[in-house]
Amino acid sequence: MTAQEKAKARDEVRTNATKALEQFYAVDPKIKDAVAKAAGYGVFTTYGVSFVLGGAGGTGLVHDAAAKKDWYMRVAQASAGAQIGAAQNETLLVFPTKKAVTDFVEKGWVAGASGGGTAGAAGKTGGSAGGTATGGITSYTMTKNGVQAGGAVEGAKYWKDKALN
Repeated sequence: MTAQEKAKARDEVRTNATKALEQFYAVDPKIKDAVAKAAGYGVFTTYGVSFVLGGAGGTGLVHDAAAKKDWYMRVAQASAGAQIGAAQNETLLVFPTKKAVTDFVEKGWVAGASGGGTAGAAGKTGGSAGGTATGGITSYTMTKNGVQAGGAVEGAKYWKDKALN
């Protein structure tokens, strides 16, 4: 990857993250205050499908507020349960401590359970941005395009994008 391609790819991830943050803030203005007070945050866009078993992948960034540093990252998600759908989702992770930011960037595992239904179309966000705590990290998810319904146990692996960092 050339320096110009790398800069363009980084700009695209950063632009997507900024747009997603604005959408989260519009849904729940309290999220803006939580992000401002946090040690860091991560914003990821994923694309996936599910029918009993599900999978998704995507890109994003983690921002360390104290260091004023961004890490460009990738994500792979897997789920199993009574679920069906295909969607583009935006995920916001809010880190309460510097250790939580560092551990996430270096280890990158998140697990949990979800349920309910969301829908979004033509770039209009659907569903709620309800937060759930996982190991001290607060997570918010919105469906941007597509439909998802059901409940599942899920896990995700995040890792640094070697090409962009």
